Amino acid sequence: MNPDLYNSPFCERWCRNSPLLKIFSEKTKICNWRQLWIWLAEAQQELGLSYITNEKIDELKAHQKDINWEFACKKETELKHDVMAHIHAYSEVCPNASGIIHLGVTSCFVQDNADLITQCKAFDYIIGRLAICLDRLAEFILKYAATPTVGRTHLQHASFTTIGKRAALWTDGLLNVFQRARDLRSRIRFRGVKGAVGTQDALLQLFDGDSSKVIKLDDILTKKAGFEKNFEICGQTYPRWQDSEVVFVLASLGSAVHKIAMDIRLLQSSSEICEPFDSNQVGSSAMPYKKNPIRSERICGIARYLMNLTLNPLETYANQGFERTLDDSANRRLILPDAFLSADTILSTLQNILEGLKVNEEVVAENFRQSIPSAILERALMLLTERGEDRQQAHARIRTIALNIGRNPDINLIADKFQEIRSELLQLSSEPIRLCGRAEEQARDYVNNTLKPTIIDVLNQVGKDVSGKRILLDV
Repeated sequence: MNPDLYNSPFCERWCRNSPLLKIFSEKTKICNWRQLWIWLAEAQQELGLSYITNEKIDELKAHQKDINWEFACKKETELKHDVMAHIHAYSEVCPNASGIIHLGVTSCFVQDNADLITQCKAFDYIIGRLAICLDRLAEFILKYAATPTVGRTHLQHASFTTIGKRAALWTDGLLNVFQRARDLRSRIRFRGVKGAVGTQDALLQLFDGDSSKVIKLDDILTKKAGFEKNFEICGQTYPRWQDSEVVFVLASLGSAVHKIAMDIRLLQSSSEICEPFDSNQVGSSAMPYKKNPIRSERICGIARYLMNLTLNPLETYANQGFERTLDDSANRRLILPDAFLSADTILSTLQNILEGLKVNEEVVAENFRQSIPSAILERALMLLTERGEDRQQAHARIRTIALNIGRNPDINLIADKFQEIRSELLQLSSEPIRLCGRAEEQARDYVNNTLKPTIIDVLNQVGKDVSGKRILLDV
């Protein structure tokens, strides 16, 4: 860290050890450009361009990572064009192959295709992190599936649920994001080789008007880069609507985790749930006794930033004139890495919270006990109706009692007002889980029948060494 210069908090605080920093690094980008130039030469040779020799291709391969950064920077200062600067830098170390670098293509061949390769790698990483967080949520759901708690609607006490069922509600939003991220990852297409305005005119000339070879070149490069399909129709760039889809899925991740973090913050305010608090952690410089939910608050702050990125790529796409205008370039250099780094920060923080999330069961039980009278009155409505009493009359009767019972009423006194169902009400009050409906069953079924089967293949790909490792935060 250089304290004299501005440093992105993603790099210096939240994502110090994230693989995304290398995935989005300048070195990775230029190495990807050079790999694309190598694949291009190989494919063109395969399709009959005899002056592209094995010796020239071997030279390109031998110097793929031999990047003279100082030379490239000077060239870009001179030319004001990053791709041309790196063509010169590559040519400097590959003088015999200089003439076949970037043959028949435009800058977006390396820029856009490299961006797409990077996005796929970044999505693979984010999807893996999502699976790990969902796995931690599964553990939490099962642990507290049968722990009764007060449900809340309008932020007020309502009918009863269980802590595990509430966590399942959190999880389902994140599982939806997981599925959408995997779907989008599978649909990301390669730009391929399309030329300056998408017509492949230069390539058609290169292959003496043989359209089949141009099509074959596109297909070969698509497969070499690891993609199943390429864009059939595009201008100079791949269609920028795809960036909107990428950012929207990541923003949806931010929204889903924000909901979890917000609930944790609210529950911590009543001491029902507490996020991890390290032994040497300081909650407040003025109030030494405080334990603030700073991790959940961080999630909400970064999620807000991420969610607000969604408008940006929509405007970029809307403002792309004809086959391409360059107002997308500077914008995309900022937004795409930031969107993925935001998502990574959110997920790593969530994982850390879930691995140390504490449920204060005594506080939960006391809040639950205080709300039992209200739940008993709700159940009384059903029992009275089952015995033939008019529902509206029963509702009015219960409402009158509810408004006059005061705070912390004796459950026996309430039951006494319903002699015909007194024993049932007292029995219900002694078995709290019976007041939670199917909450426990729903939570366990959700984990075993939906959640675990959906994430298991990704967890296996990630491996136990990674998925089983607890995460620590630097700040």
